[in-house]
Amino acid sequence: MVFKSLSRTALFGVAIAACVAGQASAADPIKIGGAFNLTGGQASLDGPAKNGAQMAIDAINAAGGVNGRPLELVVYDGKTDPAIITSLASQLINSDKVSAVIGFSDSDPVLALGPTAQKAGVPFVAVGATSPKLPDQIGDHMFLACFGDNTQAAVGASFAITELKAKTTYVLEDTANEYATLLSKYFRETFEQLGGTVLGRDTYKTDDKSFAAQITKIKASAQKPDFIYVAATPDTIGLIVRQIRQAGLKQPIVGGDGYDTPLLLEVAGAAANNVYYTTHSFITETSTGAIKTFYDAYKTAYGTAPENAFAALGYDAAMLVADAIKRAGSDDPAKITTALAETKDLPGIAGAISYAAGSRIPVKGVTVVGVKDKALYKAAELVPTFVPAP
Repeated sequence: MVFKSLSRTALFGVAIAACVAGQASAADPIKIGGAFNLTGGQASLDGPAKNGAQMAIDAINAAGGVNGRPLELVVYDGKTDPAIITSLASQLINSDKVSAVIGFSDSDPVLALGPTAQKAGVPFVAVGATSPKLPDQIGDHMFLACFGDNTQAAVGASFAITELKAKTTYVLEDTANEYATLLSKYFRETFEQLGGTVLGRDTYKTDDKSFAAQITKIKASAQKPDFIYVAATPDTIGLIVRQIRQAGLKQPIVGGDGYDTPLLLEVAGAAANNVYYTTHSFITETSTGAIKTFYDAYKTAYGTAPENAFAALGYDAAMLVADAIKRAGSDDPAKITTALAETKDLPGIAGAISYAAGSRIPVKGVTVVGVKDKALYKAAELVPTFVPAP
């Protein structure tokens, strides 16, 4: 279930020597909050993220802990419910007395928990919530372990123009979810900046089950779009894709990391062919180096291959906090926050993590995954030349 060491050369080829030191078994644990939606609409992302984080904690403890103390991941299920998330925020901060919090793969839960952590001065690292507005919305204790939506939307637009040779698009977005509305905004801005034309735009809400009205408008468009961009969450994208194909629309469908869920293929099946999405990493049995090591360890630990890139992000977020605790030489939240802000070139499964001065969002490349013959494949890996402002 755990890696045998945490050296910079042995863990996954590029990892964190500074995370471990001494014997941890007899000391009081350093508590790290694990806030994940293990049930509800975000479970297909947060479940793997929690698994990755726990695997990192187990590996660190097996190698001696941090500063001679073990780490303890205190996990709660937010159930994709803002009221429950607000309650667990108080539990983690006020009762469990955690030194830091990691978790969540969506912006709305982060906005529900973040203010409590910020008020208490406890650092909070979002595993996969990609809104680039979050650090400023919440405060100086808020960090992302992933790229921002403006970066992945820019890559989605660039990929469509350069690789799909597309000039026009039609956009659908979920207006009940901040992630989707921001992703759509950044995509449209970049696509037009790069010379593309948005022929039309329509909206829906997360709980909708029929998208017939929106699809009818696309079919009635005077000019047929070269592709359809859908800004969607993991619990709806499979259904949307299936209905688009059932209506006879065969164009490529492009979107963001909300597609990086087993539900895409499980719900859409063959209809998912010719779908492309931006995400954080592509982890398969044929991967090499650090990603392959992670793949094998995850499969050993949980009896299944990593379900998506969020498993890697959970792992990286836990390693990021452990590295900051080590460099801080303390479990004091204020010192951990300072160390997090000073992170430079920390290796990770989903890309190295560095924070530029004044920024708490790492600059990373973006992976584009495609679907062909009901199977995923790595279509591209890009760094955008233009990124819209948050």
